[in-house]
Amino acid sequence: MTAHYAQGNAKTIDAGRLWAGGAATAVVCALIAVVGVLLARGVFDVAVLAPEGEGTWGDADTGKYALFAALAALVATGLLHLLLLSTPRPLRFFGWIIGLATVAAALAPLATNASTESKVATGLINLVIGIAIGSLLTGAARMAVRYRPVDPGPGAPGAR
Repeated sequence: MTAHYAQGNAKTIDAGRLWAGGAATAVVCALIAVVGVLLARGVFDVAVLAPEGEGTWGDADTGKYALFAALAALVATGLLHLLLLSTPRPLRFFGWIIGLATVAAALAPLATNASTESKVATGLINLVIGIAIGSLLTGAARMAVRYRPVDPGPGAPGAR
């Protein structure tokens, strides 16, 4: 069946599957943050989140960054669940919300007093995290939503 809301079809949401996808997305996002910091600091010698003197792994801020990335994925899962339950064309709304939030997160470092390299590196990491959230959760939602035919009842148009 298609993901369209055709008459005669009812939607059920497998919340366990959706939230399992959200949890997996949270892990991926935390790892993106850690890998992004390692890449920026270790390979390109660009400070991300903390001064370069903190070393390749950074300081406690690296852990906080990974934690916030995971938290963002879980908040997005909650938003997606709410949209699936209440909104027509929920994946379209989710795409717009995540897209705009990703752009905001990618641009936010540019408003700081950090070096240009640090701003760009942090913005790129935020961009990749946002793209991961949007793409992975959309896929999880498609697997968590099932459509089933609804019996129109006797005498209804299309009834047998």
